Amino acid sequence: MAIDVKNLTKKYGEQTAVNGISFTVQAGEIVGFLGPNGAGKSTTMKMITGYLEPDGGAATVAGIDVARDPLAAKKKIGYLPESNALYYDMYVREYLSFVADMHGVAQKKTKVEDVIALTGLTPESSKKIGQLSKGYKQRVGLAAALIHDPEVLILDEPTSGLDPNQIIEIRNVIRDQGRNKIVLFSSHILQEVEAICNRVIIINKGSIVADDSLQNLQSRSGATTVRVSFAEALEPEWLRRVAAVRSVEKLEGNAWALQTDDPEAVRRGLLELSLDQKLNIVSLQTGSESLEAVFRSLTAAK
Repeated sequence: MAIDVKNLTKKYGEQTAVNGISFTVQAGEIVGFLGPNGAGKSTTMKMITGYLEPDGGAATVAGIDVARDPLAAKKKIGYLPESNALYYDMYVREYLSFVADMHGVAQKKTKVEDVIALTGLTPESSKKIGQLSKGYKQRVGLAAALIHDPEVLILDEPTSGLDPNQIIEIRNVIRDQGRNKIVLFSSHILQEVEAICNRVIIINKGSIVADDSLQNLQSRSGATTVRVSFAEALEPEWLRRVAAVRSVEKLEGNAWALQTDDPEAVRRGLLELSLDQKLNIVSLQTGSESLEAVFRSLTAAK
């Protein structure tokens, strides 16, 4: 079972929205699909799900060519689109029952109650969809994507409109579903991607600029950040003279971020500096480059 994308292309007039991209996602993978606005994320997802016809290339889901047999492919997919179009005059259970009928779900009533509980809709389940907050409408869309127990989940901004507590709940749902399904989801909340994903694909201007494990992406620059905070103020030049420091960035208060290829040498140098200048180190931490920093470096306008 896999999503297999080969040379997928989509043009709108003279503009190329998706430019011959290729990737494969296997069962058990939770893959974050990232990119700035207009990069081609939603267009790619619509082509994979059969809601948009590509101008070139192909997408297969669980071995089914989406363009040749879109109905069979859609049976394998649970899709939460970015727009999340819903019937606002329908009640939550009524709508989920309707979607279950569309998929021919057996034991419909039981399944509806299961997805209501799974997505945290129970407190609002007796209301019309139009009466719900944006966050709960998003949960209805996720429940509809899960109602037929699909092998593949494609989620476009699944945590949009959710408060921090709701985000954690939905994060846990996605993580749990990813144990035996393929999950491809986009998000502008990079902390969510870091918390859930084991792999990240970054698209920019219609082309894939990165496809790797989260750990490899964070360490791809070869640089490590050493964050140090002093009780006293000091001159940045002192830190630039520390062995193996590549760059120095002033943070809030008396805190600094130092880029280096040799974090141990920097730590030793900072301890020597504190002794020589009679400085007090309040904190000293070492970490890999953040996903946000990697994302910005790969998608920044040039």
